[in-house]
Amino acid sequence: MRVVIAEDLFLLRDGLVRMLEAYDFEIAGAVESGPELARAFVELKPDVAVVDVRLPPSFTDEGLQCALAARRERPGLPVLVLSQHVEQLYARELLADGSGGIGYLLKDRVFDADQFIDAVRRVAAGGTAMDPQVISQLLDRRAQDKPMGQLTPREREVMELMAQGRSNTAIAARLFVTERAVAKHTSNIFGKLGLPPSDDDNRRVLAVLAYLDQGHSRG
Repeated sequence: MRVVIAEDLFLLRDGLVRMLEAYDFEIAGAVESGPELARAFVELKPDVAVVDVRLPPSFTDEGLQCALAARRERPGLPVLVLSQHVEQLYARELLADGSGGIGYLLKDRVFDADQFIDAVRRVAAGGTAMDPQVISQLLDRRAQDKPMGQLTPREREVMELMAQGRSNTAIAARLFVTERAVAKHTSNIFGKLGLPPSDDDNRRVLAVLAYLDQGHSRG
């Protein structure tokens, strides 16, 4: 699997290269600026990209915008975005096209190799990997809304894990319950939020996140 990395800090970029290579990823390119990343997407055609949100020369959201532009050219191109802080706007922009292969992690997660590599693999496979802190903030902002207020504490736990991109099997293992119990909880969640159930795990996650984010933008 060929990966392009975009990170302006040399030590972190080098660390990402070494970590991914240790897990048998092929590094197609490692760049440090927005223009270099834009060229890498066109010339190297990676299977997945790991991109810092803020890149030179603007140091605003140049990495994110390059990634979004590349996804417009190659719909569904897997992109894992790294950010120093939780920025809900970035999560909303990434999810806007409604397709999978999207991840948003805080840079602190990089230091947990298992968690980071799991996120890269999930995104590369067309899934979703959202940082737990992003999900938690979205849920907290909606906690007083009527639909959110109807969720039980266990349903909220299930929803947080589901929104991170976890399968029912993974949620069951994490919470030490049966898959049947998880399926019941997810069905209840969709009913309370007015969202139709789906067999497509990725679409299920995107639907939940889109609903929460729309509520945040209206507020």
